[in-house]
Amino acid sequence: MLTRFILIQTSHAGNVGGAARAMKVMGFDELVLVAPRWPNVLRREETIQRASGANDVLARARIVETLDEALDGVSHLCATAMTPRDFGPPTRAPREHFGQLLAGAAEAPPPAGVAFLFGSERFGMRNEDVYRCHVCLSIPTHPGFGSLNLAAAVQLIAYEWRQALGGFALPASVTAQQRPVADAAAVAGMLGHLEQALVAVDFLDPAAPKKLMPRLNQLFNRAQPTPEEIHILRGVAKAMLQTAAKAKR
Repeated sequence: MLTRFILIQTSHAGNVGGAARAMKVMGFDELVLVAPRWPNVLRREETIQRASGANDVLARARIVETLDEALDGVSHLCATAMTPRDFGPPTRAPREHFGQLLAGAAEAPPPAGVAFLFGSERFGMRNEDVYRCHVCLSIPTHPGFGSLNLAAAVQLIAYEWRQALGGFALPASVTAQQRPVADAAAVAGMLGHLEQALVAVDFLDPAAPKKLMPRLNQLFNRAQPTPEEIHILRGVAKAMLQTAAKAKR
């Protein structure tokens, strides 16, 4: 199962190194940085020092400009942020959520790829990014002081995820062949196509979209469509666009 840690707009180089170290001690090495403050952050002295020997994780890490570029192969997104007040994915403790996620079932098998998203040290995560996620992970902390350093949060999530996977021996139930689930990039592409179609048939007003598309994003996250189902939905969107075009001639 692919496991990826994604740091969004990280402002402190030391936290990148600390995150790499936290990942390595738990056996993970997929690190992606989205628009970090320092373009050369992976080579900065503070980063390398805080990595404390996890240089292979830094060497493998990628830097991208947008979150979309970081989600290839990922079908389940976990935000490490508070759920927005208006609406959004459910909030769960990591241990509770990981247990449910890996238990699986015929209608909801374990995902092929999981990503953990961590926001900027200064601003956290944007609501728009949280809306795309399946869950908000809330680390239980002392009610009077819940502020966690970024690298410490990565360490806690990495530990809980490794424990849920059975330590360092992946359970056979997780590696068994399961129904394929479309990755985040395929879902995003389909939603873009569907949005065009909804505008064309006058169901969606682009001047006042409200929260229609984020709500549909949440719906498809819960549904976990297969690549074939995504293909069908794009066919529906294409037919809607063609029909709308004929009607307006």
